[in-house]
Amino acid sequence: MSQQPVLLPYADPAFVADPFPVYRQLREDGPVRRAVIAGGLDAWLVTRYEDGLAALSDPRLSSDVRDASDPRLIERLPATDRESALRNMLRTDPPDHTRLRRLVSKAFTAHRVAGLRPRVQEIADRLLDAIGPDGRADLVESYALPLPVTVIGELLGVPVTDRHDFQRWTDDLVLQGAAPPDRVRTDEAWRNMRGYLTGLVAAKRDRPGDDLLSALVTARDEERSLDEDELIAMAFLLLVAGYVTTVNLIGSGIAALLAHPDQLRMLRDDPALLPGAIEEFLRYDGPVNPGIARFAREDVTIAGVDIPRGATVLVASAIADRDPDHFPDPDRLDISRRDNAHLAFGHGMHYCLGAPLARLEGQIAIGTALRRLHHLALAVPPGELRWRPGALRGPERLPVTFTADAPA
Repeated sequence: MSQQPVLLPYADPAFVADPFPVYRQLREDGPVRRAVIAGGLDAWLVTRYEDGLAALSDPRLSSDVRDASDPRLIERLPATDRESALRNMLRTDPPDHTRLRRLVSKAFTAHRVAGLRPRVQEIADRLLDAIGPDGRADLVESYALPLPVTVIGELLGVPVTDRHDFQRWTDDLVLQGAAPPDRVRTDEAWRNMRGYLTGLVAAKRDRPGDDLLSALVTARDEERSLDEDELIAMAFLLLVAGYVTTVNLIGSGIAALLAHPDQLRMLRDDPALLPGAIEEFLRYDGPVNPGIARFAREDVTIAGVDIPRGATVLVASAIADRDPDHFPDPDRLDISRRDNAHLAFGHGMHYCLGAPLARLEGQIAIGTALRRLHHLALAVPPGELRWRPGALRGPERLPVTFTADAPA
């Protein structure tokens, strides 16, 4: 007998602020739970770590939304350009996924990303130089948001004057919250984004630069490895993936430290803990909520639960990453935690290509803020922080008080 879906209470501000008690109950109720998730969609949540790890490598579970039986998943995509919206690495499987990923993988190796460290540090310092002369600031608006926007914009070769536009269109496409998306708004944002990227690609073709988008244009023109739709979809994915989740990592990480003064003191006393702290922020309150979508190509059984062909399977990393069978004392923030192999970046062939860059930006952004902003504290009670509802989790604002170092 099919399970009756559990309705996740996205309309409840208490759930949006802290979904983890509900998630814990779902995990305790069973390893696979049917639920109504953001946007009113029906999904099967894989709630435990080992099952989630296996599901992310299961070839019976597709990343292509066209394998889903729920037509709303296709209908949510831009009506005017649906085919292009489907042709990126997140929504394809081999062999297309293998070909697309190979084209950009060299730009995101640990070695190449490490070479970006001086520039990311320069951006972080410049942003902190400009904030809060009165010792007050919103660290999302003035810091966590512009830092990754600037980094990915420079990496792709997006002119500085255009970055506000792509940020606004991205927000309209992916940050509309838990309700079904506003179709008029998303279609308009996609038309604007596609029109802009088409023009930018043409400009890179005429005058290539030392940036990733120019390299992709060259690959498309010389090797015919990308068609035009794939090129636009790739540029869109890299802009979105390089911006939204990293904003949430930085904002959630700082918020977690401010809510746990013992961990904040520990990190201030020993900055060498910072790389491990980033992994703990990703595990404890990661930017993807509740997890990573797959679609059943055939009837499958996961942890003894039968799931029908076409169903949406959500590997619920936000739930599985607090599985006590894998993480001791999982509801405790512990920046010194070892063996912290969380699922926030996925697993298998779709493991997040931008993970090295996100880690670098998180380390520099949070480390620099702690080094330069003294007596850092929330300017509102923790319960008054507003969190984004829906599939991407992070604080909407992060008002803080501090005393600052002089500009670098």
